[in-house]
Amino acid sequence: MYKLGLLGKNISYSFSRNYFKNKFEKENITGVSYENFDIENIDLFPKIINNTEGIKGLNVTIPYKEDVIPYLDKLNKKAKAIGAVNTIKVTKKGKLVGYNTDCYGFIKSLKPFLKKHHKKALILGTGGASKAVLYTLKKRGIICHYVSRNARKHVEYTYDDLNDKIISEYQIIINCSPVGTFPDVESCPKILYESITKKHILFDLIYNPEETKFLRLGKQKGATVINGLNMLKLQAEKAWSIWNLNK
Repeated sequence: MYKLGLLGKNISYSFSRNYFKNKFEKENITGVSYENFDIENIDLFPKIINNTEGIKGLNVTIPYKEDVIPYLDKLNKKAKAIGAVNTIKVTKKGKLVGYNTDCYGFIKSLKPFLKKHHKKALILGTGGASKAVLYTLKKRGIICHYVSRNARKHVEYTYDDLNDKIISEYQIIINCSPVGTFPDVESCPKILYESITKKHILFDLIYNPEETKFLRLGKQKGATVINGLNMLKLQAEKAWSIWNLNK
């Protein structure tokens, strides 16, 4: 029996376990299971690898997408450039190789909605997922700037800096923060929603709820809104192809 799973903290709500359970049933995939590895501290990660018989791969979620890197033997070129890992493959020799499939899921979800005027993006939040978003948009020639609560290195704007001019100029806004995730559904990032127009794309990496307050307020202004569900499905399928248990 091969084992796969999700590494994270407080992940009982997780999309991945149900997604793969349903996939295995629907596609009649046998001899493989998928479970959550919910750990309080990344220091416990080696125990999972050493004590889980038949482990072949992991997805990685908040808050370990960056913290897990020192424990890996090798990084795929893209994951190295991004500086965050959301997929780990355990090779036949027991080596741990890190990949990033967030970038694939994100651009596949966003691309159908991009138009010529979408030249600049604001990225809300600075965690592991935001790094994949930044990398992906820059590859497409889109100018990107981080927004965070506090000013620090590599953060161009705080939420207090955002004004009508900035919101008007940056017509892609991606929420990579956890603000608005269930059960805190009445929270949303503090941006000037009155400055949003029908030329804007608002993309929320959150998938629960399906329509966050961030997206709802954007929709009211005529913006194109996208939640994180399709991105999650796409990155999960990409991870599955990387694990490819027949190889």
